[in-house]
Amino acid sequence: MQPNLSKNMISRRYLRIKVMQAIYARQANPDVDLYMGEKQLEDSIRQCEVLSVYFYSIFPEIKHYIETKQEDRKSKIFPTEEDLNPNTRFVDNRVIAQMEASEQLNRRWRALKINWVENKELIINLFNQIEALPEYQAYMSAPDSSYKADKELILTILEKIFAESELLHWYFEEKFVHWFDDYNDALLQVYQGISFWKASQEQVKMSPLYKDEVEDVLFFKNLYKKTIQNDAEYQQMIEANLKNWESDRIIETDMILMKMAICELMEFPSIPTKVTINEYIEIARSYGSEKSGLFINGLVDKIARELREEGRLNKQGRGLLDRSLN
Repeated sequence: MQPNLSKNMISRRYLRIKVMQAIYARQANPDVDLYMGEKQLEDSIRQCEVLSVYFYSIFPEIKHYIETKQEDRKSKIFPTEEDLNPNTRFVDNRVIAQMEASEQLNRRWRALKINWVENKELIINLFNQIEALPEYQAYMSAPDSSYKADKELILTILEKIFAESELLHWYFEEKFVHWFDDYNDALLQVYQGISFWKASQEQVKMSPLYKDEVEDVLFFKNLYKKTIQNDAEYQQMIEANLKNWESDRIIETDMILMKMAICELMEFPSIPTKVTINEYIEIARSYGSEKSGLFINGLVDKIARELREEGRLNKQGRGLLDRSLN
């Protein structure tokens, strides 16, 4: 994984995916009312933040494991010089010390009752992978230590170990629903949060979940509710534009994404038409069939043109009216 250094909050695409999953779940269980569905949606989005809290908690746990291991070696009957005077560069890592001292992180760890005791083997395995990194070996053998080097190592571990760890994937798969969708977003939140920490900070904090909490929450709640409330209308619009294709042959995720796209076109005047169409094409490529992106592009683009001709595509602000639709 190559973290996107321009990103430090969850994206609108992530929110769209969460809405899609919530609508899909509601269709499987139509007895869930809108309020309950909205609450479940908000909880599932918060799961990304919870996952990031777990990622932070791993570093002090690895440090504790190393400390214990080093103390045990000192107690050997015939300890070596290395046993008696171990390299404590990682144990003394200033970034990990900041995590341990963070009041915010400690509150979250306590609230979530995070405890790795029953997963000691996972921690040991992670450390073994870290120890094998050339970057770790260079860090441990460097003549001088610095906060910059401490931070670079932690970021390298996130990128090269946590991002690819099958053990962590397995652990979170057992613990969280839709973990796969949250994993990289949560990891990027941690990566970005640490990237901006400074040696002088006495109290470090996690990156905020939202870029603008009020706007982002309003966005996903309205997208969820209005897509469901206008389902029949959007269904009719889609069916009217299908040629030689029955609506029941469209896979369920494609149908949900098209309805969400129409909702955005009609109900969110500040989002450019081109942005909406491109976003749903990309989501469809990941969650639909091989041809989903192309199919959604053609149909939603056609509906957008019709809405423009009917005067129902009311976009506000300069640059929001995509000239390609003229």
